[in-house]
Amino acid sequence: MNEDFMSFVWRYQYFSSVSLRSETGETLQILRTGHRNTDAGPDFSEARILLDGMEWAGSVELHVKSSDWEGHHHPTDPAYEGVILHVVWEDDRPVRRRDNTFVPTLVLNSRVPEGVRSRYEQLMGKDKAIPCSAQFQDIARLSKITMLDRVLLERLDTRAERIRQLWESNNRDWEETAYQWLGQHFGFRLNTPAFLRLSQLVPLKTIQKHRTSLPQIEALLFGTSGLIPTDSPDSYVQHLQKEYAFLARKYGLEDRQMGGHEWKFLRLRPAGFPTVRLAQWAVLLQQQSGLFASLTSMESAADLSRMFRVTQSDYWQKHYQFGKEAAAKVPTLGKDAAELLIINAAVPLMVAVARLRDQPQYLDRAIRWLEQLPAEKNQITRSWAQLGMRVHTAFDSQALLEWQGRYCAQKRCLECTVGAALVRPA
Repeated sequence: MNEDFMSFVWRYQYFSSVSLRSETGETLQILRTGHRNTDAGPDFSEARILLDGMEWAGSVELHVKSSDWEGHHHPTDPAYEGVILHVVWEDDRPVRRRDNTFVPTLVLNSRVPEGVRSRYEQLMGKDKAIPCSAQFQDIARLSKITMLDRVLLERLDTRAERIRQLWESNNRDWEETAYQWLGQHFGFRLNTPAFLRLSQLVPLKTIQKHRTSLPQIEALLFGTSGLIPTDSPDSYVQHLQKEYAFLARKYGLEDRQMGGHEWKFLRLRPAGFPTVRLAQWAVLLQQQSGLFASLTSMESAADLSRMFRVTQSDYWQKHYQFGKEAAAKVPTLGKDAAELLIINAAVPLMVAVARLRDQPQYLDRAIRWLEQLPAEKNQITRSWAQLGMRVHTAFDSQALLEWQGRYCAQKRCLECTVGAALVRPA
């Protein structure tokens, strides 16, 4: 037994309300269960009950055992003075307020239908990526589609919140925020932290002053990254060293240089090495006078893909690393990588703009981009497809990845429309 199950039972009143009484004998009637509180404080607020015919308004607190009231230090917390009902599974100790009066207590263990509890325990006992997979087909398609739309928006809003925090830290400068947000995604997961740190060390305004010179942009990025070898006969390396030394003095970057250990090369294909990605990032920065302006002006995912599919400079078409010539031509930023940038960087940025500017047309555009891109293919999306879910576009795959990661993997089945439908009374 846990409080998640009790919260589910209380919220939807999945217990017998016949002849309800508190543990101290008062007659009890539930007028309103209240609103679930996900922040600090009692579990439900704005509830209403009748206790011996007198109406009470306030909060409801849930615990597996009534002794948890003291175990969670509620007697000394003023936030719990407004609790009008203590709902527990087992009453093992009377609970009193600070003025020594009893907190009315309702015990649920004998009032919840056995089927509800057993179905919940059965669901929780499944050690599968999608716990309800065996019963998934039994649920109406409308419940599944409702959940799909919901989890996609949750995923987008979670990422938009990260962008909001970045935006606030950049004094609400959208161009700098877009630069840092997109820059970190050129790290393609493994090097995301390093790319973000680099973009924060080298301001966009500094990059823009050298838009006419790709070698100087490369010098700024590679020099600050700490990846340029200190002793190399390679003429390109020597040129970067010279350019960076000048630019670092000019912009006060000497003390901002990263360590080469911050960059990851292991478990990456050579085309995904951070050196190659940095070279591609430099080209994109040279080509776009304003990343934010460019991103917000794009109407289709195809337009965005063309913008992202840059060709790195000549040196990086022949090298994966400094001083080591490749056996074959180094690939440019390809279609799959461009689509990942759209899904993980451009789409959330549009959602953040929509939320912070109250301009819903950008949310519509973000959704449209996802619908224009093919679905991601991995074990999770294949598992959903086997259950009959449509996995055709990035809209589908992004929603299903969130569904599995946020709900299935965390066993939050009672907060899922499918899981709740499987547990509730027949």
